[in-house]
Amino acid sequence: MTNRRGFKLIASLAVVAALGLTACSGDDSGSNAGPATDTGVAPAAAATPPTVTTQPANGATDASPGTANGIKAAVENGTIKDIRLTNPDGKEVTGDFAADKKTWTVNQDLGFGKTYTWSGTAVGTNGQETPINGSFTTVKPKRTQSVKINVDDHKTYGIAMPTKVYFTNAAGDEVAIKDKASVEKALKIEALPQTEGAWAWLSDGAVHWRPKEYWKPNTQVKVHADLSGVSFGDGVYGSNDISVSFSIGREQTVEANTQTHRLIVRQNGRELHNFPASYGLDSDKRRVTPSGPHVVMSKQEQYTMRNDTFNYTADVTWAVRISNNGEFIHAYDKTRAQQGNTNVSHGCANLTTENARTYFQGAMVGDPVIVTGSSVQMSDTSKDYFDWAVTWDKWLTKSALR
Repeated sequence: MTNRRGFKLIASLAVVAALGLTACSGDDSGSNAGPATDTGVAPAAAATPPTVTTQPANGATDASPGTANGIKAAVENGTIKDIRLTNPDGKEVTGDFAADKKTWTVNQDLGFGKTYTWSGTAVGTNGQETPINGSFTTVKPKRTQSVKINVDDHKTYGIAMPTKVYFTNAAGDEVAIKDKASVEKALKIEALPQTEGAWAWLSDGAVHWRPKEYWKPNTQVKVHADLSGVSFGDGVYGSNDISVSFSIGREQTVEANTQTHRLIVRQNGRELHNFPASYGLDSDKRRVTPSGPHVVMSKQEQYTMRNDTFNYTADVTWAVRISNNGEFIHAYDKTRAQQGNTNVSHGCANLTTENARTYFQGAMVGDPVIVTGSSVQMSDTSKDYFDWAVTWDKWLTKSALR
């Protein structure tokens, strides 16, 4: 005879056992402590197809053809598989890949008034391929303007040497630049050791770079003026680039005192020469050698001095130019008796032939020549190397980017 109460108890236990098995069936670890927990691993996101952008924008009709403006193609969520930029004749433009192959940048200047076409393929992180296409047309300028620079490649200069980037016409006359900011953005100075300095527009057609302090001896300098295709304003564009490397030599300074009538040459602070000299006539302001920091600009063993104001011509030797206002350090034995005691020149520093030759042989373009004692101060608005006559604070205000 079966006990109904016992039957019910067995049935209840069986249900509980079945429920227990069901609860543990999703736990691979075999644990029966409860439901499965979060493993901390995010579910895989759906891969995004590649997105391609080009610069200049597709369809642009006034693109600058210069490399300074960054002509390139870039890919997000992928890489560039292959790419070409061709001119109207089908010739390919050269360029460089970034290390991650997400960007390709043109490394040569393009032509003016030409249409360039993109072609190629980008590959997304999901393996999907996207075509690279489009085109743009470069600007057709009203005219182009060449750029020049005052330093020569692989030459050595003195510690006060400024870098001058300037713009002239065929006659040699200065050409005013309207868009100074665009020009300045395309200019770069690299120096080793690193040197603090800045660009300053000393006229509408010339921008100079100088260090805050004199260059350290043996500094290595590189100048990059990537101005081809850069807008100069009013429809004028740069026609060429310039890259120059030069060095700074030994430290030499000249102290030219118009009251003691001496010209003292120092190297590394040590007096090398102390010459008697005759400077510009004190009683005539037109002839006074102005006080201020001049810079050696050029050297010529023979030079003809001409002055229309005073109607004279003189052939001199061992001439070292220190300004474009007609000021030189040169030999002039006709004032030998006055050298060391009286100022009689038209603004130059007169030395004996032997002393002028000695100075000439050791002088270097870029050396500072500090004139003191005269009644006239060197102008900071003249057309020569008056860079060091401008205070550093004022210099910084002459940048087009400030």
